[in-house]
Parts: sequence; structure tokens; C-alpha cells
Amino acid sequence: MYLSDLIQDFLEHLEIEAGRSRKTIENYRLYLERFLEICQEITGQDDIKASDLDRDILRKYRLKLNRYGSENGSEDLKVITQAYHLIALRGFLKYLARREIKSLDPSLVDLPKVVRKQVTFLHYDEVEDMLEEIDLSTESGLRDRAIIELLYSGGLRVSELVGLNRDSINLERREFMVRGKGSKDRPIFISEACADRVRDYLDARTDSLPALFLNNSRNLQAADTSGNYRRMTARSVERIVEKYARLAGITKHVSPHTLRHSFATDLLMNGADIRSVQSMLGHADISTTQIYTHVTDAHLREVHEKFHSETK
Repeated sequence: MYLSDLIQDFLEHLEIEAGRSRKTIENYRLYLERFLEICQEITGQDDIKASDLDRDILRKYRLKLNRYGSENGSEDLKVITQAYHLIALRGFLKYLARREIKSLDPSLVDLPKVVRKQVTFLHYDEVEDMLEEIDLSTESGLRDRAIIELLYSGGLRVSELVGLNRDSINLERREFMVRGKGSKDRPIFISEACADRVRDYLDARTDSLPALFLNNSRNLQAADTSGNYRRMTARSVERIVEKYARLAGITKHVSPHTLRHSFATDLLMNGADIRSVQSMLGHADISTTQIYTHVTDAHLREVHEKFHSETK
């Protein structure tokens, strides 16, 4: 059986049986089509049988993946991006093994060691500085304030935020559910101040559109019938966050995910246990949450000064 056909079968399996998100499937398609493209280059064949894959092809594939940018006149692939390619390949090979299709042993696909970059976060006073730059005399200003408050107070991913509808969020109870990565639901809790800011924004609106946050651009096309007319995009939210960080004089790069980092960091600095933070962030693996443990460094000095014997 040829790889091109099997890759398509695998992508359909991810969509139907595995229930993976559209974005995940798009990424896997990109990674596996690139794998096929490189295999064609290695073997000189237009298509390759699954049974033809061997250690030598895998070794040459990894080498070409590492040199992909320089050989194609573009930027080199980062180590983390190479790892994503290999994760997709290993998942594909496991799928073939379950179907008893002879191919390369998935256990032979080792992942490169990835050094996580340091997490960037904002202190509470920096978030306040951003909020103070917002003009609350306009509907757009009220919206922007509600967006930043909600990202910081609830620890939402930007994709989760733009997917919210008016009826998604309970401002009286100050909690609601979102469906995050892997189609997993988790509760979101927000502060009273955050709920008030969202309520201020909704009270200022005169439309009946379902989306919680609307794009106020005059360049939008006529209303569609999908219920998503004027719904804000992730990129629009990124621009809003970047704008107010710049106005607040914050020199480091600030994105919606920075506010999610800040949410987690603030919880840990104030004594929250890492398991609870893991649940509130919706991380499947505790190791993902442990990237935030750098914030405990501030407490280490206190522990050192309190318990370490001082020389005379």
C-alpha cells in the first residue's frame, strides 16, 4: 500500500475515530506531506510503499528535516517544529501497526531534546498599566478592557476567548465552561471586577449578535448566516493586547498567551498548588504546567533567609 493513500486514511481516522480538531489535522497533513515529499526526494520515486520505509530512510529524513530551511531558501525549522513532524510520523506509523500494515517500527522514531524557552509573564501592576491606557468612553474601549480582563482573570487561550458567545458566560455566578484542546471541557472562574467589565461592554451594545466579542471595523462584509458575523478573530485580539502593552511602555513582547502565563504565574506566586493550576489551565500533563515553577524563585530567597544558618 502506498504512503499517499495511507496518509489520507490516517487523516480521516484522526477526524472521525480520534475526534481531533481541524487545526491538528491541518498540521498533521502538512507534516506528513512534507515527510512524503522528502521521501520522494530520497528514493527518487513518485510514491513509496509503506513496507519500503526503513531505518536508512528515517535517518536521511531527519537529516533533511534539520537542513530543510537552508536547502529550500527559507529559515531552518526550529527543533520544536522538527519534533512536531516526528510526533506526526510516529502517530502515523502507530496507526499502520494497528492496521497490521507492514512498515517502520514507530519506536524507532526518537524525538529530539527540546529546551523550553523561558516563560514571559506580566506582574499585576503591568496588567493594571495596560488597563489604564484604555479609553472607556467608547464601545471598543469597553470591549478591549473586557477582553484583557477576561484573558488575565480566567487564563483563557485566545481561541477559547474568541469562540465565546453571550450565553456562554454566567456573569452572576462568575464561572462557565469552555472546550479547550483535545475537545476537553474545563471550568473558568473570573473575578467580580472582570464580570463587571464584561457586563459594561454588553450593556453598551445595541445588537443581538451571539458572539461575546465583536469586531467594530467598518470594512466588514455584509452579514452572513453562520452566526459568526463580526466575531473577533484571534489575530484581532493579538493586535489589541499588543497595542495596550505598547501604550503602557512595556518593552517585552506581550500576547494573549502572555496573559495566560501571567494568570498561572500569579496563582503560583500567591500559594496555589500546581495541580490546581494544571486543572484551571486545562493541561493534560503536569509537566506542561511545570514550566511555571520558575516563579517560585521569588520564594526561595525567603526560605533561604528564614532557614539557612548565617555565619558569624
